[in-house]
Amino acid sequence: MEVRTPPHKRHIVKWLVAILLVLLLVALGWFVWEFPHGTKLSPAKDVKTTKTVKPATVSMITSNDLFTGNSFWGRYINDWSMASSLKTAYPFSRLNEFQRQNYDAWVTGLECPTVPGVNISSAEMDATLSFNCSPDYLPEFAKWFNIVTLANNHTDNQGVDGFATTQSELTKNNIQYFGHYDPYQLSDICEVIALPVTVTRSDKSTSKGQLPVAMCGYHGVFKIPPESSLALMEQYAKYMPVFALPHMGVEYQPAPDQLKQATYESMIDHGADVVLGDHPHWVQNTEAYKGHLIVYSMGNFMFDQQDTAEVTRSAAINVQLSIDAKNDSQLDKWLAIGATCGGYHDDCLAQIEKAGLTKLPVTYKFGVVGTNDADKITKPATAEQTASIMQRLNWSNTMSKLDAPYSSL
Repeated sequence: MEVRTPPHKRHIVKWLVAILLVLLLVALGWFVWEFPHGTKLSPAKDVKTTKTVKPATVSMITSNDLFTGNSFWGRYINDWSMASSLKTAYPFSRLNEFQRQNYDAWVTGLECPTVPGVNISSAEMDATLSFNCSPDYLPEFAKWFNIVTLANNHTDNQGVDGFATTQSELTKNNIQYFGHYDPYQLSDICEVIALPVTVTRSDKSTSKGQLPVAMCGYHGVFKIPPESSLALMEQYAKYMPVFALPHMGVEYQPAPDQLKQATYESMIDHGADVVLGDHPHWVQNTEAYKGHLIVYSMGNFMFDQQDTAEVTRSAAINVQLSIDAKNDSQLDKWLAIGATCGGYHDDCLAQIEKAGLTKLPVTYKFGVVGTNDADKITKPATAEQTASIMQRLNWSNTMSKLDAPYSSL
């Protein structure tokens, strides 16, 4: 029997179908319209925000440096080295105990020429007091020292040509140098040195750089440095820090003679910020002269004299420079010139004058690192030895008499 849908229900079904078709057509029309024209399905456009970022400026420059007394690896040090399995590394094998990584630069007085192919026995050197330090040691030496003074009574021991060869050997090992054995050789007294520094910028980032400073070496063992040589410091002092490293005085004495004292004080009068002396082979006292530090003798840092405690101890002077000059546009210019000052007889002073730079506000802090080279090797002094060194220096009394910008660490 066939079941038929009542007429009124068939009418309702037709209307429902019609309504669904209308809704479907409306939805299809909306989709067709919105897809190409609407914003919801169109790709998002990148909105770039322009933001001005100021470049970081130099806000501070610092340099932590160690100045030591006489250094030498000829004569008996060479004998000890050749007998050691370390060979040319032997004299420097305990220098790591001074924490070299904490310093930007080490500076010393190199008391010998470094000429290749010179064969002189230790006995001959003793008899003639004519020295040579083999350049074979320089690669090891250069791991520790950046800068040396050649102003002393032994750098001429291999003659004029030997002195020139020494300069050449130092250059090959990237060691800066200054000073001359002849105090009347005025062109070689002072040199603009590219002093390694740490640069801090306004965004707190740090980097390494070089700052121009003047270092002047004075040999006064046989001749007193002439007034004209001391006056050379004045032209550098107008612009930059000046370090005087003289080599003179009576040996094996605890204090300077009157002539030496007057000469070192005159160096301050002519523009030196600090005077750091050697030659006597003993540590001598210090002085605050017009608020500046004078160290009359730092003693032997690395030497083969071994007979007394006086000749095996020395005072290395820790000098910390700091320039706090936020937003000073000069600082970048100083650093740019400093990067060009590593060569000998460069034109850095002329560059500074041409650029119209003015002297930076440098502050100095001084400390003492006791050293001892007894038992044939240089190493840190013990606490007891350091206390004795400080007493000889009269350090506390001198520090109390320094004037700004000089003070104690």
